[in-house]
Amino acid sequence: MLKSNKNINSWFIKEHAGISYGRILKYFYPEFITALIVYSLPQFIDFYFICHLKQTSLYAISGIVENFLTMFTKTAEGFLIGTVVVSGYFNGLHEYKKAGKSFVDAFWTTIAIGLIVSICLYFGVSVFYKFNNFTEEMIALGTPYLQLKSVGVFFMFVYFSLVGFLRSVKNTFTPMVVFAMGSCVFVLCDYFLIYGSFGYQGLGLLGSAVAYLTQYIVMSLLMLGYLMYSVRYQKYQISFTSHIFNKNRIIRFLWVSLPVVLDKISIAFAYVWLASCISQSGTDASAAFSMLKQMERLAFIPAIAFSQIITFLVSNDLGHGKWSDIYANIKKVVSVASIMVGCILLVGSIWPYFFVKMYGCSTEICSLVAMVFPPLSVLVMFDLLQLILSGALRGAGDVQTVMKTRIAVIAGYFIPITYVISWLPLEYTGTKMLVTYGAFLIGNGLMSVVYIIRLRQNHLKEKNIKVMNE
Repeated sequence: MLKSNKNINSWFIKEHAGISYGRILKYFYPEFITALIVYSLPQFIDFYFICHLKQTSLYAISGIVENFLTMFTKTAEGFLIGTVVVSGYFNGLHEYKKAGKSFVDAFWTTIAIGLIVSICLYFGVSVFYKFNNFTEEMIALGTPYLQLKSVGVFFMFVYFSLVGFLRSVKNTFTPMVVFAMGSCVFVLCDYFLIYGSFGYQGLGLLGSAVAYLTQYIVMSLLMLGYLMYSVRYQKYQISFTSHIFNKNRIIRFLWVSLPVVLDKISIAFAYVWLASCISQSGTDASAAFSMLKQMERLAFIPAIAFSQIITFLVSNDLGHGKWSDIYANIKKVVSVASIMVGCILLVGSIWPYFFVKMYGCSTEICSLVAMVFPPLSVLVMFDLLQLILSGALRGAGDVQTVMKTRIAVIAGYFIPITYVISWLPLEYTGTKMLVTYGAFLIGNGLMSVVYIIRLRQNHLKEKNIKVMNE
């Protein structure tokens, strides 16, 4: 028993195990650049443009809607992973025709789900805004914005389904290039459509939605054109029209995809619920929440990159049973990520006014953010820990634990406690924001505890099986 405990806790003491810090950083830089330039930067720029319209309600709408649409982006990502699994399986067996058929089934299934989501969003705008306690003026401003975005969501599902196939055949370069091109299109259109230029009158907030729609239409067409006219993929015999659907393939695709969708959507929904709770305190609170999310997202870019790294590090060591290396790598990744994210959070906590004023926010918003961000930044480290540990569990093939833990904590802890907080007589808006947001981050800390226990259980289970076999 003592020997087992020593092995379980080895990641706390074996500094020589695992790969070097230099090797970790070598893996980190490409992931960080991709996360920063390709995925995060366009959103920062869009928020910056909208903030400089100098109307609090506009960037409150933008931030809350973007937070809401993240839930459907995660849904599309879940189906992307499902496409990778079902098509990649046959591609690995060199059964290219079956890989092509599996992709087409997954493509049309994803498109159908995307169409349903888009229609529900388009006609459910008023329900969403009322859920977030928006004023009548904000609903009038935000309705066409979200309706246009909902059309863009449909093309987002189209794009992600095409990316899923290319990743399943080990082509990750083309999707990156197409997304980079789409991001450039978005930023250019975003600026000209929001502010106007060359005699063209700007559309304000609506211009951002048109740019979003344009981005995903362009990326979908580029991906579709590349896939249909590239000689490289003719062996898959892909046909979107003359194709007989296979019920078993569709069921398998959904069976693989839905657990991932539930996993990803659970955290996204938690942010939607969080935004709704905070919005009860008024427009300034909603705008401050949008600003806090942008600052947290900026600080969190290194953590996102490291979560990708730990997944493949664990998966590579697991097959050889190198648990001392797995624990050492987790420790090293958490340490480096904590230093990087901690430094960014520290700078943001010392000079919060500088960053908020850079976006052109009002004095009221600056005061709220300056009050809430410093203490909140300490709790953000819980989010970092759960993100990296969940990546480690995925690398170990234990996706069910991540999904079940997130759903259990959000449904059993976060939603009930924030409902109770909403009834507390907290008069100052900043205090209520801090307590509500803090409850969410503490929930991430609870997830981390479960993940650590599960990693140790997996180690013991594998160790016992090995002993029995011997």
